[in-house]
Parts: sequence; structure tokens; C-alpha cells
Amino acid sequence: MKNLSQQSSRQVHWGRRLLVYALLAAIAVVMLMPLLWLMSTSLKSSTENIFQFPPRFLPEQPTFQNYVQVWESQPFGRYFANSLLVSVLTVGLNLIFCSLAAYPLARLNFWGKDWIFTAIISTIMIPFQIVMIPLYILTVQLGLKNTYLGVIFPAIASAFGIFLLRQAFMTVPKDLEEAARMDGCSELGIWWNVMLPSVRPALVTLTIFVFIGAWSDFLWPLIVLDDPNYYTLPLGVAKLAGTFSLDWRLIAAGSVISVVPILAFFLVMQRYIVPSEVGSGVKG
Repeated sequence: MKNLSQQSSRQVHWGRRLLVYALLAAIAVVMLMPLLWLMSTSLKSSTENIFQFPPRFLPEQPTFQNYVQVWESQPFGRYFANSLLVSVLTVGLNLIFCSLAAYPLARLNFWGKDWIFTAIISTIMIPFQIVMIPLYILTVQLGLKNTYLGVIFPAIASAFGIFLLRQAFMTVPKDLEEAARMDGCSELGIWWNVMLPSVRPALVTLTIFVFIGAWSDFLWPLIVLDDPNYYTLPLGVAKLAGTFSLDWRLIAAGSVISVVPILAFFLVMQRYIVPSEVGSGVKG
């Protein structure tokens, strides 16, 4: 009887696990379907009807001609380089400024610290559309229109990044900070040698969020850029709609070119989002 009970329990356990896996697989398929359909459309030839019903998912004659035509007809190499430059600079500036702002809010004691932090966090609730016009006027007055710095300007720091890094800094043991001070380390040295290595997972998480946001941003570059030489990939993809009169195969190919770097970046960076040894924050 005992063996039958254990066997029945194992069957129930495996049944539940299979049900959970099936549910997760169904959710994954639903989430990936738009991307898979986009890739399928980009590989269809001009003779294939992409609006047929019932829809045909797999291309009848897969071809990369759409990618070749898009790449040759538009300076996508230039757009790619612009997006990469803007994204890398935005990530670097965010990591520097957000960590410098988060460190005193997390570790130092001074009057008004909580009020300052509350004011910073409250800005998350303000939609970008509200501050868009003042930001544009300021950008023009500073002479940053049609420049890379003008595209980066509104995103050099974020309330979310300050909040994320502040919470991460607060988890670092006081002993590390006190040991560094006893060794004669300055506040800036503690920030660089102790705090930043101790919160590496939070830094990687912020890097991923900022990179994806900067790479896929469309509205602000559209407002601040008139010169096609500074266009980023989202603007280049939008330009395809006018160039090819809504040829969805070519637009899908341009969209895939724009999306693939984000997926590759996430796959490379996600392995670094792991808990780090806090004790490694002190460098010898």
C-alpha cells in the first residue's frame, strides 16, 4: 500500500509539472508569435500573398532578397552605427550619473536626503509627453539639435536607475565601507572600489534596460533630428514606409534588422545577472 501511495504521489507530482510546463510553453509561444510572424514575413518573396486567409506561417520560397534590398536602398549601416553610438553613450552616462546620485542617497547622512529621494522618484509618474516641449526648447537653445548629444540629453540619468542602484547600495554591509575608510579610502574611492563591484547585478540590469530603451526610442529622435545622417534604426525603419509605399516585406526585414541586436545583447548580458559575492567589493 505504501509503494502504491508513493507511486500515486509521484504521478500527481509529474502531472502538475507537465501542466505547468505546458502552460509556460503556451505563454512563450503567444509572446514569441509576433516576432516569429515578423521574421516569416521578411522572408517571403514578392509573389507570395502575405494577407491570405487562412494565413500561411512558413514562406513558400524563403528568400533574403528583402534584406538585401533594404540594406542597399537605405544607409542602414549608418543607422546601425548611430543607434549603437547613442545606446552605448546613454548606458555609460546612466551608469555614472545614476550611481553617483544613488550612493549618497543610500550611504550618507545629510539633511533633506529623504525629501530629495522622494522628489526624484515622483518624477517617474510624469509622462514624457509633458516635458517633451520644454526639453526640445532647451535642446535647441543649447545648440544640440541634430547632434548625438541632443538625442542622448534627456536620458543621461533616470529616476528608475537612481532608485534601482540606491536599493542595491543599501544591501552592501557597513563593514566593507568602514574597512575601506580605515585604509584611507575617500568617498569617491569607496564608491568606485567597494560599492560598484558589490552591486554588479544591479548595474547589469540597469545596462540592459537603458540599452533597450535607447536602442528602440523613436519619439525623441524623431523630434530632435532632421538630418538623416544622424537617424537611428527606428527612424530608418519608419522611413521605409514612405520609400516603399508600405511594402510590408521590406518593412518587416528592416524591423528584424533593428530587433536582432537587442535580442543578441540581452542573451549576452543576462548571464551576468547573478548574485555576486559582496566580499569581493574590496580590492587589494
